This record gives sequence, structure tokens and C-alpha cells, in this order.
Amino acid sequence: MTALPHIDARVPGALGAALAPPGPALSPSEAAEVAGSLRAALAASVAPVAAVTGLGDVASGPMLVVDRASWIRANADMALTMLAEGAQESWPQPGGMLEKISGRFNGAQLGGMLALLSSRILGQYLPFAAEPKLVVVAPNVVKVERELGVDPADFRLWVCLHEQTHRLQFARAPWLRAHLIERVGRLLRADEAPRRGRPHTLIEAVTTPEQQRILEDVTAVMSLLEGYADDMMDRVGPDVVPSVATIRRRFEKRRGRGGWTKALNKLMAMDLKLAQYRDGARFCRAVIGRVGVDGLNRVYDAPEFLPTPADIADPARWVARVHG
Repeated sequence: MTALPHIDARVPGALGAALAPPGPALSPSEAAEVAGSLRAALAASVAPVAAVTGLGDVASGPMLVVDRASWIRANADMALTMLAEGAQESWPQPGGMLEKISGRFNGAQLGGMLALLSSRILGQYLPFAAEPKLVVVAPNVVKVERELGVDPADFRLWVCLHEQTHRLQFARAPWLRAHLIERVGRLLRADEAPRRGRPHTLIEAVTTPEQQRILEDVTAVMSLLEGYADDMMDRVGPDVVPSVATIRRRFEKRRGRGGWTKALNKLMAMDLKLAQYRDGARFCRAVIGRVGVDGLNRVYDAPEFLPTPADIADPARWVARVHG
């Protein structure tokens, strides 16, 4: 087992929620309409995703419409749960004054990071929470649908299709949560090593070379999960989301924005997240082209079928390894 970092568990959620930027202005009636529409979209997204993916339609955990502060608190709780499970320890009580200061500082860092991200996340499945759940961040959905000028009902369902896919992925592969938690434990146990060169992202600044190698393996899995969901949300098609082609075209243009947005993406390592969507979707499409959706779904059967970084770059390699 390994010692957990000192994090005052009271700080990240409270501070992050206080720092979260306000969302778009909505009257009480508008807010109620958005929340009701998103709840309906969450319920309506289950059947189409089950049909197009073949993953089944049985998944546990609530589906919630939340604001930015609630998203921050949920992610702070999930981060603490994930770290504790990975280290196989309970959170230590702070001892001396230095530990208390360190715990509050680390908690403030986590809260500040979540506050920065809170305006950028449309929805999320939280598999590592004490109670796994699917959340959709209502103010962010409204903000983006207005920026894109797309049909609100179509866009809300489109967003829910993506997150519903994640929910069904983890239901189809119940071992996946423990598998990724084990990787978190390896990250915590990784030996310290001198860092070389100047870091270019926050991730590089706070990880060792060994941790970065573990992160490459985790990134391959996340590329699969994100790329699969990104591909499937479009495979549902115009019969379910009539303006899906328009939404995708405008959404991809928004993703590719430059300027300060690109710089912030790089600093926050969000450019890595965008690469996961792109590389993972390319991997999934290539595999489906060779062995179909059912053939791709072998990835959910066991850890050894998950793609490696080399597989993501060369989908034919995965097909040969898994399907012979």
C-alpha cells in the first residue's frame, strides 16, 4: 500500500463551487424547461444507444441534471474516492500544522482545477464515484447550443447519447472500474524520478516518467471509451436526431478553435482529451470496418482485449491480436 497525499477533503468541493463562473442567464421558467428537457433526453437516450451499440440497456446508478457547482462537488468526491481505493487506504487525518497546510493547499489546487473545467463539461459519467452516476451540466449545454445555433432538443439528446454510451460501457464491462482503479494505485506507487526538460502541460509538471508511461496505457483505454461514444452518438442517425450532421459539423468547428482557447486546452491537457476523441473514434471506425460493432465489442470482455497505445495507432494490430 502507499500513502495518500494530504488533501483536506472539505476544501475542493467548497472552494471549487465558490470559484465556478456563472452560467448563462435563465429565468426560473427557462431553467425548469431546460432541466425537464434534459431529464427527458436522458431517458430517451437509453434505447437508441442500446440498439446501435449492442451493449444492452441495463445500467445502474442515477441520471441527474446538475449545475456547475454540483458537478464540481461530485467530481471532487469522485477524485477522493478513486485515490483512496487506488491506494487501498482511508483518508489520513491531518497531524501537525504543516500537514494541515499541505492538505488545504492540495485541496485548493484540486478545487481550482475543477472550477476551471466546470464551464467546459457538457456531461459526464462518473464511474469511480461512491455511487456511479451520469450527470449533464445544464448551463453548459445551454451555453454551447446557443453558441452553435442548433436545435436545442436535438442537441440535448445528442449530448445524452454520448454520456449514455459511457454508462452502458461500464455496465457491459463491470470489471473495467476495478481495472482503472488499479492503474490509479500504480500511479500512486510509482517511484519518484527526476524530470527532464521543461513541462508543457500541468500533467507533465506533476508526474514522473514512470507515471507518464502508466498514463499512456490509461490514455489508450480512455481513447477507446471516448472514441466509441463519439462514433456511436452519430451512428444513432437522423431518425433519432434529425439535425445530427449539422450539430457534428458545427461542434467539430468549435472544438478546433485557436487563440486563447487552444492555449488553455494545452495548459489544462484538454488537448489530450480532444486527441482521445479523434484517435479513439478513428480506431473504432477502422475496427468496425473489419469486424463490425460486435467484433469491436470484444474490448469489453476482458482486460487483455483492451487496446494498447500501439493498437490505437494501428487498429489492424488490435484486430489481428484479438480476432486472429
